[in-house]
Amino acid sequence: MGDDVIGLLVIDMQVGLFAGAPRHDADGVVRRINDLARAVRAKGQTVVFIQHDGSEGTSLEPRTPGWEILPALDRRPTDPVVRKTASDSLYHSGLDKVLRERKITRLLVTGCATEFCVDTAVRSAASKDYDVVVVADGHTTADRSYLSAEKIIEHHNWVWAHLIFPGHPVTVAKADELLSGM
Repeated sequence: MGDDVIGLLVIDMQVGLFAGAPRHDADGVVRRINDLARAVRAKGQTVVFIQHDGSEGTSLEPRTPGWEILPALDRRPTDPVVRKTASDSLYHSGLDKVLRERKITRLLVTGCATEFCVDTAVRSAASKDYDVVVVADGHTTADRSYLSAEKIIEHHNWVWAHLIFPGHPVTVAKADELLSGM
């Protein structure tokens, strides 16, 4: 990971998103995020939780049980929590300010849901010249009527690895590879 200042993004890992259709390998994803969070903190780096504020009456309505971050995640009082209202974690959320204030240049991206908020965050961060590393086994989604969650994840990992951002290619790596490099 070199001299990069690392920020681990944990996107939308909220109770309401895990209450309905099963999320692919949810327990494994939570375990890997927790392992990465411990390693990132041990290096004196930052773990940022992204929390989606849904509309009134939805499972992610602020200050309702579904809006809360999954209790199984290792969240510390020193971890910034950035609230958002769009699929893009950087859109009018204050995330870019948090990252710039902490001089974070490399983002390890994890979270839910692969084809929505994780995908949008990857592309948005790369377009803002962050070095983006997607944790290949650190994001999840549910089966859709047209494709299994496993295939959605596989497809997005492939797409992200082939995006063109000169000078800032998106990297896709499994959690154990990243942990061994820390």
